[in-house]
Amino acid sequence: MRKLLSLLLLGLATCGVAQTPSTIGQIEVLAPEMETYADAATKIEVLAGGFTWTEGPVWIADDGGGHLLFSDIPRNSIFRWSQSRGVELFMRPSGYTGVSYYGLEPGSNGLTLDPEHRLTMCEHGDRRVSVLTRGGGKRTLVDRYQGKRLNSPNDLTFDKSGNLYFTDPPYGLPERAEDPRRELDFCGVYRLGADGTLTLLTKEMTRPNGIGLSPDEKTLYVAQSDPERPIWMAFPIGDDGKLGQGKVLHDAKEAMKDYPGLPDGMTVKKDGTIFGSGPGAIYVLSPAGKLLGRIITGGRVSNCTFDAEEAYLYITADNFLCRVKMK
Repeated sequence: MRKLLSLLLLGLATCGVAQTPSTIGQIEVLAPEMETYADAATKIEVLAGGFTWTEGPVWIADDGGGHLLFSDIPRNSIFRWSQSRGVELFMRPSGYTGVSYYGLEPGSNGLTLDPEHRLTMCEHGDRRVSVLTRGGGKRTLVDRYQGKRLNSPNDLTFDKSGNLYFTDPPYGLPERAEDPRRELDFCGVYRLGADGTLTLLTKEMTRPNGIGLSPDEKTLYVAQSDPERPIWMAFPIGDDGKLGQGKVLHDAKEAMKDYPGLPDGMTVKKDGTIFGSGPGAIYVLSPAGKLLGRIITGGRVSNCTFDAEEAYLYITADNFLCRVKMK
């Protein structure tokens, strides 16, 4: 039965392949620096389609050239893509292990690797951050703040010392912000220390979503998916691990007039450039907040990540998995 279910899910994920375009969108160059990464002739390649809502991509290096894991939140699944094998089901359930209906987005969202290279997941339905252990089982890293259950952890990143930063908006709750199961009356950005200490860094953001660190780990970037204030923020990180006064890097309010979507997931290149999903595109921002260009799909875009060599940017865009070859 499990094998049959896996094949069925894989079939659902790939059933739209015949209708899936080979490329979509365009590259918009707004500053000369953008052409360091991509130019107007660069193509946005569609690797697979037919998903429900893709999210949380993470690159896994392996002896076969590496592979990508990514979430399909409504299907409560994580899929695996590789150049040699295409798309395969990797894990189900991925974010909700209950036995009753749990809304439209029960699955895992953000994925990353911990310092031991173990898969670490934000789980909507089970309202926790978990890690996949070497034996194949999961272990909860955090699911409560001051005795109250988290909303629905969304995105996460580790620093080199093993401290985990994550966001906790209400999107995974069946009734979102108005859900009666909600126990916290705010949406927090947290730091789970390598020693297990959980610290609320800020609750000033109404809908914190994507999260990333500058290469020197002195700045925390957080995207806010609030249509009233769709912004990317930068917070200095003090020596004590606390955040200083944040500043707005970029506001996507005007872009919402032309394209669907909001600031969501992000990745930070080794040179410090921020690649963040937003209305209709991946927005390429300098560390100072200058908009260098956009990788425009035209539809809703959730997240992105680089491979180990930063040769390709992988993009989860609504029901598609895409990539862009970097210069």
